Amino acid sequence: MTTKIAVEGTGGSVPASPRLPTLMLGALGVVYGDIGTSPLYTMKESFFGPHPLAVDGLHIFGVLSLIFWSLMSVVTIKYVFVAMRADNKGEGGSFALLSLISRSLERKRWASGLVLLGVLATSLFYGDAMITPAISVLSAVEGLTVVHPGLEPLVIPLAVAILIGLFAMQSRGTARVGALFGPIVLVYFATLAVLGVVNISAHPDILRILNPVWAVRFFAYDPGLAFLALGSVFLAVTGAETLYADMGHFGRRAIGLSWLTLVYPCLMLNYMGQGALLLSNPAAVENPFFLMAPEWARLPLVLIATAATIIASQAVISGAFSITHQAVQLGFLPRLKTRHTSESAAGQIYIPVVNWSLLAMVVLLVLGFRESTRLASAYGIAVTGTMVITTIMLGVLVFQVWRWNRIIAALTIGLFLIVDGAFFASNITKIIDGGWFPLLTAAAIFTILTTWATGRRLMRERLTDGELPLPIFIKSTAKSVHRVRGTAVFLSPSAEAVPPALLHNLKHNQVLHERVLILTVKVEDVPYVRAAKRLEVHSTGGGFYRVILHYGFMDEPDIPAALAQSKACGPTFDMMSTSFFLGRQKLIASTERPGMARWRERLFAWMLKSSESAMEFFKLPTNRVIELGSQLRI
Repeated sequence: MTTKIAVEGTGGSVPASPRLPTLMLGALGVVYGDIGTSPLYTMKESFFGPHPLAVDGLHIFGVLSLIFWSLMSVVTIKYVFVAMRADNKGEGGSFALLSLISRSLERKRWASGLVLLGVLATSLFYGDAMITPAISVLSAVEGLTVVHPGLEPLVIPLAVAILIGLFAMQSRGTARVGALFGPIVLVYFATLAVLGVVNISAHPDILRILNPVWAVRFFAYDPGLAFLALGSVFLAVTGAETLYADMGHFGRRAIGLSWLTLVYPCLMLNYMGQGALLLSNPAAVENPFFLMAPEWARLPLVLIATAATIIASQAVISGAFSITHQAVQLGFLPRLKTRHTSESAAGQIYIPVVNWSLLAMVVLLVLGFRESTRLASAYGIAVTGTMVITTIMLGVLVFQVWRWNRIIAALTIGLFLIVDGAFFASNITKIIDGGWFPLLTAAAIFTILTTWATGRRLMRERLTDGELPLPIFIKSTAKSVHRVRGTAVFLSPSAEAVPPALLHNLKHNQVLHERVLILTVKVEDVPYVRAAKRLEVHSTGGGFYRVILHYGFMDEPDIPAALAQSKACGPTFDMMSTSFFLGRQKLIASTERPGMARWRERLFAWMLKSSESAMEFFKLPTNRVIELGSQLRI
């Protein structure tokens, strides 16, 4: 008979929540860095991009009206008022939304399809994470050509140097630098507003773009060209998805208020200022953002804009670390070496392989495309694809989980699908001009994520073939085998069966420890698991215990720290007399058993071999670990 023993987990005081103004200032630097730098290139690409428009009143008013209402529908309504209500214990993002929905749809036949959509959205995010630093920094440094045309040869080397410096600093963490992000971006947004107001004062009639009639007139005048222009207009809303993804850091209220009271007004003032400039000087379309400023202020503006783009890039890089960490915890990526860069902020992490891989791709993008205009053609497809998937997942949420009134739900999700679908369709036309890059990147990452998830499932199935139930093993073996002093911990994916490492140890050493823990780490569909709910121990008799450690997908597993709190395994339980036994499988690709394609089996085997060891990942003491290897065909 199994006896369950309740055990309290590690404790710890909960820090006081920062005040709302502090959270709002922090959100400016992290959440709005990407969307805040869009004015550097959006208007330029709309009139000077792959589908140039005539720089006249109709097109200027039409484009600005589209920008205003796109920001209203996508950012304000979709993300601030709807998506940010879908928090998973305070956390947001594709995986958090997927976990939130999955708990209610476990038995639905199409739940697996929804999981694939969530994985696809994550794959598209990585494509966005590569392009954002490249286009942001490059567009800011290109302002030097406005200051003086002779500085053009410095643009590419300087952009690459800034990016290399940015990625090289990641290992030191953002705890100290992060304190400067908010004030710098606040100065940047104030600069946007001032430049906009100065130029609007020359043409106050530009305020009429708030009337959606101008967008309708634009489409009525030239529907085909207006549709293609959506691909450039969409650049104004890139970065909107970070409002939802970073909700766990600052909270829904701080992010929403920052958008409504500061970011949205400053952005629109600047966009309207650029429009007013173009009405007076159509030739300024080559770089309206920097030409808004008087000549003496353009170099300082380049410096401010460059600082803002560095911060925007930092936010995306940190997001890539966070998404990767979630993917590892949820079983979509192998264990990766992860360092915590802050003693107080658990979310500040550094993953070397992600950092240097991103740097390599970003530098290749800058050297390959060489101009922000050409990069803009590659930008947008990944983001629009992510937004469409988010809308589909929100549709499932409001219909199946929240159970809104069907008419209200249909109107809301229908509006989002129309807007996101139009942007996605327009951006599809950019595939030949560079849009193939994020799609190719997303396809490669999707293959990696699904290969690892499928390979893990097959490996578990092979390991459980003919497995021996733990109660039968204890009854037949516990009293007949010599017992030695101390505690043995065997990590196992199943709490009910005998781990292969235990059978191998018994076969070779022919002894059992007086205390045997069958330990299973379970990642829940929530971001965090409270310390008091972390550990549970089931005594199964004969000196055997089934131990289950519960973690959220944002938690950092630490097995020794959790076990150190346990007194359920006897009063003499001591970590210094404990040995951890790990099983390490060497995979052999095989066509004899149904599974994955041969090339995917080899890919999975390589990923398994390259993954961080369980000893490092679970923070096990190096001098207390014994690894037992075996071969496995999947």
